[in-house]
Amino acid sequence: MSRAKRQAVILDIISGMDIETQKELTYELKMHGINVTQATISRDINELGLVKLTSNKTGKQRYVYNQPAEEKFPKLINLFQESVIKIDNAMNIVVLKTIAGSANTACLLIDKLGIPEIIGSVAGDDTVILVVDKIPNVKIVIEKLESFLK
Repeated sequence: MSRAKRQAVILDIISGMDIETQKELTYELKMHGINVTQATISRDINELGLVKLTSNKTGKQRYVYNQPAEEKFPKLINLFQESVIKIDNAMNIVVLKTIAGSANTACLLIDKLGIPEIIGSVAGDDTVILVVDKIPNVKIVIEKLESFLK
């Protein structure tokens, strides 16, 4: 079986089950007729960008696919690119100017991205105001947002 097919099966398994360890994943792959070593599983986890999250309900960890923002929110990113005119800052405040009526959509993408340095956001008609936790982090936030404008 090809690596791409094996990795597709891994994504299918983790989307339907709570897989906590590489051993459990190896077992589930075996149940699907795929025999692999722990080293192969480890490489697949790294290549797929899988991360472990702790379940709020059970407290157990499980592998999840950490899908890039471009894949999660392609329409919002497109709208962000089309609507944002300018990104500027004043101290720890980042201000985005958008075309009229687009600030809420731009702010929605920013909120969904969950940028940890942003502690609050407000959207008007053509302006988004972002409060950044620390002045040195303003540059990080602006770079992240500008990366979606390219």
